[in-house]
Amino acid sequence: MRAIAMPIRHFGSVFRHQRNGYSSGLVRHRRKLIDINSGFVYKLTDNVETHRFRDPGFMISRAFSVEAVKVSNGDTNRAGPLIEYERRIASGELVDGDTCQLGTLRELQRLYDELVESADACRLDRYTASEKAGRSRWLWSRFMPQSMYAPVKGLYLYGGVGTGKTMLMDLFFDQLPDSWRKKRIHFHDLMLNVHSRLQKHKGVADPLEVVAAEISDEALLLCLDEFMVTDVADALILNRLFRHLFSNGIILVSTSNRAPDKLYEGGLQRDLFLPFIATLKERCVVHEIGSSVDYRKMTSAKQGFYFVGKDLSDVLMQKFEELIGEHKAYRQEVEVVMGRTLQVPLGANGCAYFPFDELCDRPLGAADYFGLFKKFHTLALDGVPIFGLHNRTAAYRFVTLVDVMYDSKARFLCTAEGSPLELFNRIVTIADAQSIAPRTSSRSRKNDDSDLCVDNELGFAKDRTISRLTEMNSKEYLEQHSAILAEQPSSMQGVS
Repeated sequence: MRAIAMPIRHFGSVFRHQRNGYSSGLVRHRRKLIDINSGFVYKLTDNVETHRFRDPGFMISRAFSVEAVKVSNGDTNRAGPLIEYERRIASGELVDGDTCQLGTLRELQRLYDELVESADACRLDRYTASEKAGRSRWLWSRFMPQSMYAPVKGLYLYGGVGTGKTMLMDLFFDQLPDSWRKKRIHFHDLMLNVHSRLQKHKGVADPLEVVAAEISDEALLLCLDEFMVTDVADALILNRLFRHLFSNGIILVSTSNRAPDKLYEGGLQRDLFLPFIATLKERCVVHEIGSSVDYRKMTSAKQGFYFVGKDLSDVLMQKFEELIGEHKAYRQEVEVVMGRTLQVPLGANGCAYFPFDELCDRPLGAADYFGLFKKFHTLALDGVPIFGLHNRTAAYRFVTLVDVMYDSKARFLCTAEGSPLELFNRIVTIADAQSIAPRTSSRSRKNDDSDLCVDNELGFAKDRTISRLTEMNSKEYLEQHSAILAEQPSSMQGVS
């Protein structure tokens, strides 16, 4: 379970005017508060630095309202995310978050209470699935059409990167009864699943209706993490897909960096996507987490594998060999989806090694990355470049790779031409581009702008990627990764 707040360590020398760091405390397993009072920069060679934190730590003040205290001190038989959060605060497992997170917890607690009260009406506790599942259920609905909208509305949480959306949703999800028909899934994974099912049901008059019926048979409470729409194929089917899902009684709880009205902004054929936004707002309570704090950067970092500089392939390979130990690395093949495979240049003991070009400069996507991390828990990526107009497509793939890697709780080693912030300095939104002050010299302005990439979706997504790279290099995240590996049977920890 992800902790809410940790001491801040800023990384001023590399992040220029922004005081950011390469780590965070938003990890999904419980842990104690770690207070580190100093940081350092470890120099590898004259042109290499492994960046660390340098800033005095501080604690977030207690933010519980009178209402929250009344809830936690009231009925001892009550349960839910807000009550569990207060319990962890009292036990020292978590440090208090801010008032914005508390407001979100109250919304999640309200939804939890409504679901408990309406569990029968929502059919949440009925694991005896209908015998008319899948195609049979679809065929039956041709003769007996019916809509069964849930009596409880879902919840759409949105806010800036690192504000704790995923942690709070996971806290909510983990408090739900095990007997309920519930599912927690990343948006990328859901859409891959949907497209795979659509292939399976080719030839049916409305395959989306069949897919929606199958998903509804498996779970009626769907917790969807990182709702984001960048692909036109996804955008064009979401309205019909969720219209069927909601009609089948699905209750959606989702997190996103974007407000509903900003989803797929500027995308191709967005007019066909707009009805989905209306449906989403009709079936979900929309709640913004207004915090400006990125909790992923509020932790210490004493170790990590993000190496900045030139000619560092040997350094990365040395770290890779240390991690695989006595195992011998060799070329491997990973099954992806629908008969596709992904070639891994070097793999051993759960660790995979790729040059950047082979993983992000080829026609690969989320399906390939999910397949990769089903077999490997660690990725060494050599040669991450500065992104700009010339390699915008590779930047999109790198953003997707980091999302999948983060959701898989994988460990990341890399060599890069710059810090996470520097990698995306040339990626800007339209608003950012308009606010850039003109240069006094037209020649210097032309040189600066020649590789400037003005892309709203990528410009918006880069903040999430920078934040996640920050956390993945943190001491806490790496300790969490080691703890997860230690809990697995030795046969599951890696491939030799």
